[in-house]
Amino acid sequence: MELKNVLLIGGSGFVGGWIASSLSQRGVAVTIPTRHRDNTKKLIMLPTVRMVEANAHDPQVLGELMQGQDAVINLVGVLHDNDSRLPYGKGFAAAHVDLPRTIIDAMKASGVRRLVHMSALNAALNGPSEYLCSKGEGEAIVRAAMGQLEITIFRPSVIFGPDDAFFNTFAKLLKLFPILPLGGGAARFQPVFVGDVARVFVDCLTLGSTFGQTYDLCGPKVYTLRELVEYTGQLLGKSPRIIDLGDGGWAYLQAGLLWLLPNPPMSPDNLRSMEVDSVSDGSHDYPNWQPTPLEAVAPGYLSPTEIGQLRLDRYRLRAGR
Repeated sequence: MELKNVLLIGGSGFVGGWIASSLSQRGVAVTIPTRHRDNTKKLIMLPTVRMVEANAHDPQVLGELMQGQDAVINLVGVLHDNDSRLPYGKGFAAAHVDLPRTIIDAMKASGVRRLVHMSALNAALNGPSEYLCSKGEGEAIVRAAMGQLEITIFRPSVIFGPDDAFFNTFAKLLKLFPILPLGGGAARFQPVFVGDVARVFVDCLTLGSTFGQTYDLCGPKVYTLRELVEYTGQLLGKSPRIIDLGDGGWAYLQAGLLWLLPNPPMSPDNLRSMEVDSVSDGSHDYPNWQPTPLEAVAPGYLSPTEIGQLRLDRYRLRAGR
């Protein structure tokens, strides 16, 4: 399969930037729809990348964007929804359920057959949270089209790397507060490096053996949330006192208060997601999967003694050099 043009939906985000860079290096023309083109200056500078101010949720607009494309990558996901309800709110529905359905319909209508879809580890119709339920329904919609389209689904654990929202959020909190109450500290994660995620998203595009497959994307080691926060503190040269709130009422009270912030670091729904450990048994790994350890990357963007020295390395990592 010759790949010349890719429509990257959700490409202006953290993972999207890495995938766009990788595709650009290979000479692939990348179209990224965005509602705010002025906020994507770094991507605009990439050769072969075209930022289009457009609403990808609009079926007619999406159909127009599909014209001339060889493949579609869907990365769209949201972690919070102010419209909390059962089984999930309008924000989760729009991003995780309605958009995948619109993408599938537009692909069938336009004749584009190749789709790589970003789901989430533990996504399930009966998941404990609105996030996981909505991700599960979106994944089910995509999976149902596997007989008609050439689809690969990826289900990552928490993704880390320069400019990530996970470790950088805790780093900001640890810089501000010498005492940090922590809910869900026993929840387990298997953090995966964004460069590894981007690599397999791009590599699989032309691999027929990945069509119709679903892969977990996890790092080489399992950590509790408390261990990850403590490790972040070590890299910052901080020794915060962490107060374990468990996973009960106090944790949900804290999450509810944090949810009120403009860019909430935690919400009650996030806590419900952590009821299921974000880890994999390795039975659904991508072929020849060799993930990068957290300890090989995190010091370069979290440790104050190395940030200046390794600032250039984040661009080299993104460029694959």
